[in-house]
Amino acid sequence: MNYQVCIDIGGTFTDCLVSETENSGRISIFKSPTTPGNFEEGFINVLKVAAESYHQNFIEFIRQIKLIIHGSTVSTNALVERKVAKTGLILNSGHRHILVLREGPRKGAFEWKLNYPDPYIPEWLTFTVDGRIDARGNELVNLNETDVRNAIFSLQRRRVESIAVGLLWSVVNPKHELRVREIINEEWPDINVTLSHEINPLPSEYKRIIAATIDASINPIISRYIAKIVSKLKEVGFQGDLLMANCVGGMMPTQEMIRRPIYSVMSGPTLAPMAALSLTNEPDVIVGDMGGTTFDVSALRDHQLIVTPDSKIHDDSLGIPKVDVRSIGAGGGSLASVDDGGLLIVGPQSAGAVPGPACFDKGNEEPTVTDANVVLGLIDPDYFLGGQFKLRKELAEQAIKKIADRLNISTIEAAYAIYTTSNHNMVAAIEDITIREGINPRESYFVCGGGGTACHIAEMVEILGLTKYMIPCFMAGLSAFGGLISDLRWETSRALQTDHRHFKYDQVNELLTLLHKEADAFLAGARVEPEMRQYEYAFFGRYEYQSWEIEVAFETPVEGINTDDLENLVDRFHEMHERIYSIRNPDDLVEFTRWRVRAIGKRKNQDDWRSFYLKPHAGELVPKSHRPVYVHQGKSGNMVSLPVYEISSFGSGAKITHPSIIESETYTAYLRPGHHAEVDQHGNLLVEVH
Repeated sequence: MNYQVCIDIGGTFTDCLVSETENSGRISIFKSPTTPGNFEEGFINVLKVAAESYHQNFIEFIRQIKLIIHGSTVSTNALVERKVAKTGLILNSGHRHILVLREGPRKGAFEWKLNYPDPYIPEWLTFTVDGRIDARGNELVNLNETDVRNAIFSLQRRRVESIAVGLLWSVVNPKHELRVREIINEEWPDINVTLSHEINPLPSEYKRIIAATIDASINPIISRYIAKIVSKLKEVGFQGDLLMANCVGGMMPTQEMIRRPIYSVMSGPTLAPMAALSLTNEPDVIVGDMGGTTFDVSALRDHQLIVTPDSKIHDDSLGIPKVDVRSIGAGGGSLASVDDGGLLIVGPQSAGAVPGPACFDKGNEEPTVTDANVVLGLIDPDYFLGGQFKLRKELAEQAIKKIADRLNISTIEAAYAIYTTSNHNMVAAIEDITIREGINPRESYFVCGGGGTACHIAEMVEILGLTKYMIPCFMAGLSAFGGLISDLRWETSRALQTDHRHFKYDQVNELLTLLHKEADAFLAGARVEPEMRQYEYAFFGRYEYQSWEIEVAFETPVEGINTDDLENLVDRFHEMHERIYSIRNPDDLVEFTRWRVRAIGKRKNQDDWRSFYLKPHAGELVPKSHRPVYVHQGKSGNMVSLPVYEISSFGSGAKITHPSIIESETYTAYLRPGHHAEVDQHGNLLVEVH
């Protein structure tokens, strides 16, 4: 047997999907508690759970794994908690406050009093050097190497672990940045150095330099983490390949991730929209992934990933483009409380993996969303994770009663208040990512991800006005499934500004050729066969005097861009601008600011899951039990005895057209009145709202 495995570490559970590449493409899902502080232990633990399920010796199981894909939250957690490596920053003289001033973002009209946020790198770790390159790449002032050496000595005394270098117009002429690195290597050979023009070649100083500082600050953390994972796998005899998920919707070899660790930030959640790309052909898709700590929402527009250049970490931009995934504190472990004004609040604080919800019986006594679902009858406390993890309903009720007493309502009403408040929080996040990206949520298709989403989706789609949604068979490990079917992805870009009236044909074509060679070199280094290599092209454009660019994909001609091709590029820009902002200005000057080539390495066996089919369902559907579930309609609700079905007893074509609970070992789905479900040939539940 040969296996391919994807392991995704979440806030509460670590997911492991195993694909049997030589057994009809069957995929199995396994879960194990996440181990904060020692994520590599949870990584190995979930592999042991899989080996036990296959009734194999652990070492023998490991040796049959040909590929492991890993999505991690290590870098994201480090940034969110600000537990990063001490990092020094070297800038040009006179520009010490780039990270202080940022981009001068506009705030809300009524936010008239704000505490100015601290810069990502404090000023006492920021040093400047004389030297200047202009916007055309000319050297106006020679680099002062004495300033560079003085800065290095000061950073040595401050015991920094990494150094970022961001000099003006290095994207046009990197001469000074390269020389600074040479000097650092002479004076301090063991220190990590990140150059801004290499990590994020943008003309925007802030985005380029913040990306360099973030990359530098997490480099030691990611390097140590990958080394621990590799060492653990080596100990148990793993001889296959290890790939890391990145934030552009694919994977990278470990050595490439160590070289550019910023691409690991928010990498796990980007695999969920990759899964949706494979699961459905719908043009506009919403992907909601509710885990233990957060609810991650993303979208497909015209069946394409949405990439954003403006993702945030606290008050700072990430700097690099990434698949647009928005996260809010609305997971199963999100804590509920009542503020001094009597308002119910759910999240963003979470009980996390330790101690977890009150019903986990690990010391937490505060109510969470999972506790509410247990009290409402949505989750069977004796069948959580297929019965492997018993929950205590009485502890959930005791925790919820605190909210009930504060609000002067019954325990069941308090549980529903927590449930529906969480739903509205998630709906707000969905509306934000769809409407702002030119997507009508009512006309979109919803793909559920995460262990908790199927308990909540029925009410959420009614609030949003959606008419159809999917509950995938691997919903509880949707991101891990996305890793199994994803490609190797990497991208490279350069700034080259021109406009459609004075288009620089020769320079643009020369740049695209260079970017193509860099993309091809990445795929060659990752051992991707030539016939498995693909390339996607895009430019970033704007109307004259606009501050922000939008990304527009295009197909590059073999002979290069000519006058006819330019007309097509301009038309594509107008169409995308109208799609996002609802307006187009065909008479305005279109400016091209940056060009990008994405390298895609297709993998063998990544579509094997399509060869696994369920047998057609025969006979009537028989519920395994009935249980009371709180059903709310109109302005009131009550406990109703609903049939409970086991999804593993369904064949393809099985239909349910009445309110019910559908259980699997890894998720529970709640069908409200008017929600009609049918099982497709791969075991996914396709639901229509009548």
